Amino acid sequence: MRRFDEIVVGSGISGMTLALLLGLNGRSVLLLEKNSQIGGSMARFHRNGIPFDTGFHFTGGFYEGGILHDMLTALGIQDLITPIYVTGPGSNRFVFEREEAEFELQTGYQATIACLKEYFPADARAIGRYFEMVESVCHRTARMDLRKTSLFPAFLDEDYLTLTEVLDKLTENRILKGLLAGFSMCHGVKPAEISFANHARVSYGLYQSVARVEGGGDAFIQAFRKRSADLDIEIMPATHVSECVDVRDRRVGRFVLNTGDEVSCDHCIFTIHPQEILTILPRNHLTKAFVERVTDFEPSVGMFSLYGVVEKDDSWTGREDDFAPSILSLLPTSDLDELIDPARRGDQALAIMRSLERASGKAYEVVNACEVSFVEHFHPWRASRRGKRPAGYLEYKEQRAERIRERIVSAYPEYRDSYRVMDAASPLTFRDYLNSPDGSAYGVRQKIGQFNLFGRLPLRNTYAAGQSALLPGLVGAMMSSFILGRKIMEEEDYGSFMKQRLSS
Repeated sequence: MRRFDEIVVGSGISGMTLALLLGLNGRSVLLLEKNSQIGGSMARFHRNGIPFDTGFHFTGGFYEGGILHDMLTALGIQDLITPIYVTGPGSNRFVFEREEAEFELQTGYQATIACLKEYFPADARAIGRYFEMVESVCHRTARMDLRKTSLFPAFLDEDYLTLTEVLDKLTENRILKGLLAGFSMCHGVKPAEISFANHARVSYGLYQSVARVEGGGDAFIQAFRKRSADLDIEIMPATHVSECVDVRDRRVGRFVLNTGDEVSCDHCIFTIHPQEILTILPRNHLTKAFVERVTDFEPSVGMFSLYGVVEKDDSWTGREDDFAPSILSLLPTSDLDELIDPARRGDQALAIMRSLERASGKAYEVVNACEVSFVEHFHPWRASRRGKRPAGYLEYKEQRAERIRERIVSAYPEYRDSYRVMDAASPLTFRDYLNSPDGSAYGVRQKIGQFNLFGRLPLRNTYAAGQSALLPGLVGAMMSSFILGRKIMEEEDYGSFMKQRLSS
């Protein structure tokens, strides 16, 4: 039986972050990944040699002093990640189709505020107050500062107010409320269900700047591999924990892998979906209340994704000077509660993302689209698996993909004859590809008052982190790993490490 200081289960962005953080601090780490390649939803895939993003499309937090900037710096990979900022005319637009209203957000926190006040002069005070509250929440949240982060921080008053409650007190303008709640699509929870504080924590970095990354999610995977090469980190793909045995004094003595091998450790950290963790921990060591708590977690929204490329003639060189990435959010209504509801019928919220990608010396204009979807939409086919879907599912998928294509070319008429669909994926695709129980885009639905699965689990040497633990998305998943890393490393060692890495 082999022994490691730490075992990290799951190699998505949270797992890679935690493994690297612990490895940089002298720990021996075993990183397990159920798939044949590491990276989870960060990993790209290729069609006809063209790279496409699986689940990572854009993020905030790259600005100097931002949480993402600090995390990448602490891990020593900031110089390996190149942001491509979504700026310039038409780069970040929101369209409310029912209300026939279109808005273009500017880059930068103050610029965003000024822009919105220009659109809604009668609500200037409400807009100012909203952004004051967002900024205040983030400045008072210890977890947003790597030097102060804590596993058990004090809750803010805004943690007990829903986003809807705050917006309703600020203004009666439903279009403005829809625009201020627009980044709900980046955490997949209704404004009436998420706390204002968590919405602010997700949105703050996006108001500062929105950026894609050169090389997409693969850039993070390559950076992790490069920085971990000289550390005591062993990566085992196509491997997962199948059983926890020899439990004494509420500690797991041996972790049995699907390969039949057995390993032991001081700490085993699961960065996978909470319901997947529940299938691994021995039930006779779990309380009924714990099992019910995890079972009751609801999925966030899922995505039906379309991947395509704009065909160009031979004269097109794909110069960066001639192309700027953009994001267009098509929202059928300004009522976000209606849009993030499985009962909704008709067109769903759709984000259309354009980027310039390069592969094998060629440039491609890639257009990906993510449409809100729910596991309920695929209930008749939930028992099917990749490669063995019934005809009804394939027909539904084809019809939905064609409707999304129609919406894309309606928004960009110049693509009508040149946009070619390369692939499509439903929540069932993501479920099976990413070993997720429901294929949701942001893990569990993080509702107000909910106690997420984070930190120590019922067995004393097991822990939970990941995007379902703290906040959804890349930044939230990485934050959870730093917070848990501080607990495992001891505060003094963590503080010394952060002081050294972030001193400049």
